[in-house]
Amino acid sequence: MKNFLIRTTTGVIYAAILLAGIFGGPYTFAGLFAIITALCLWEFYGLVNKDVPRIFNVCGGMYLFVATFLITYKGFDFSIYLPYFGFLLLIFVLELYRRKENPLLNYAHSFLGQIYIALPISLLNRVAFLPSGQEIIYNYHFILMALFVFIWANDTGAYLVGMAIGKRRLFERVSPKKSWEGFFGGMAFAIIAALAIVYFRPEIKHIQWVGLAILVVLFATFGDLTESLMKRTLNIKDSGKALPGHGGFLDRFDSMLFAIYALFFYTEVVLR
Repeated sequence: MKNFLIRTTTGVIYAAILLAGIFGGPYTFAGLFAIITALCLWEFYGLVNKDVPRIFNVCGGMYLFVATFLITYKGFDFSIYLPYFGFLLLIFVLELYRRKENPLLNYAHSFLGQIYIALPISLLNRVAFLPSGQEIIYNYHFILMALFVFIWANDTGAYLVGMAIGKRRLFERVSPKKSWEGFFGGMAFAIIAALAIVYFRPEIKHIQWVGLAILVVLFATFGDLTESLMKRTLNIKDSGKALPGHGGFLDRFDSMLFAIYALFFYTEVVLR
């Protein structure tokens, strides 16, 4: 019971901060997800390889997010990415002087963090900001909100249905507790959430919301399984202890990291 209360309290605070950041405007959005980028990268590099220059890589990932924000919202030229390209080059150069035991592994982990975490979170900028005439407006914040609502609905449905009737293992080698029944239960909950959102945003059709929910669930599941594989490889239960009752930041945002690609694709191809 105590653990349930801790988990619930943490979840409510987490959801409140996310929604406040998303609906607070473009700058609260940017500040929130720049911090999320930094926290997830810090946790990731601390888990996979302590020989990687942690602060250097975290700063690089944050720069990618901020640069993408300035391009999409403020119309900055793409030359603002030049320092990031310099950062990528420095990853190679630094290993020449650091004299670590396995520089190839350090290269691999440095770039993996950028691709796994910094890149997808940076793509959220493209989802959030919509050109309107001569201006760029923060017009798709409700799409960002929907991303998390679908993930939360999926998690809730998968847990409840999986606990009640889950028998057929979804991917036993990586995550023994996940079941096919839970997977389809989570998808059903996400679809119900999509149909509820229609009443708040009727300009987007029922079928479009449902399609987005299904894509988010599919990609989020792969994101969850990918982090489970990483933790199983590292022989750890949680990615951290920063969020009481939930584990670490990667435990909370693993589904989001893959679901962002579904959201990005859907926004570009279907909604714009």
